[in-house]
Amino acid sequence: MIRRVIFFFILSLLAASCGPAATEAPPATEAPAATDADEFPLVVENSPTAEPTQTFTPEPTQTPSITPTETQLPPLEIPTEAVNAPAKMVWDGAPTYPGDSQPGFAFRVTYDPDLWAVTIDQVGFPALGHRNIPYCAISPASGRGLPANMTVEHDILYLDSVFFEVNSAYQDGVKKFVTYVGGDKIVFTGFEVVFDEQADECLVDAETVLSTLQSVLVSQATPQP
Repeated sequence: MIRRVIFFFILSLLAASCGPAATEAPPATEAPAATDADEFPLVVENSPTAEPTQTFTPEPTQTPSITPTETQLPPLEIPTEAVNAPAKMVWDGAPTYPGDSQPGFAFRVTYDPDLWAVTIDQVGFPALGHRNIPYCAISPASGRGLPANMTVEHDILYLDSVFFEVNSAYQDGVKKFVTYVGGDKIVFTGFEVVFDEQADECLVDAETVLSTLQSVLVSQATPQP
């Protein structure tokens, strides 16, 4: 009996010295299977930011201004020179300023028929047309108004026994025509010299004609066609 007690006493001491049994470790959780995304991770590249689209607003188109062009009239019809024409011929006509002229008188100018011919101007009045210079002509004229885009230069010209007030009309700096207003103290009349090209040559020949201006009795004036 005493032996059994001692045996159980020793057995309990041995059990106490060994301590509590080790706790069983929990079953290991199975690691998740690797996916393609783990092996090959998705890499997002930095894509360039789209540039803002610029809206194009068309500018209004300017309609070109239309500059009116002056329609040029045909040149004067120049009669054929007469056979065996005299070296000098005369052109007579009524003064364009009758109130400033003595009654009963006409003007007369002398011209070279090789250079000039009596004809009809663009508005139906008698005129001297140059044979060699197209559009060069001498016509009776009186004062008139001018367009606002024209300027006039004034001068005085003394030719032999007559004098003229000379008015040169310019448009955009280009001489367009010249008027001669004057007389021989008996008749007071005006002339207009027009031209297109060769203005200087036309004016020289025209002044040669105008320098011969004189007054004649209407009864002695040469009838004009």
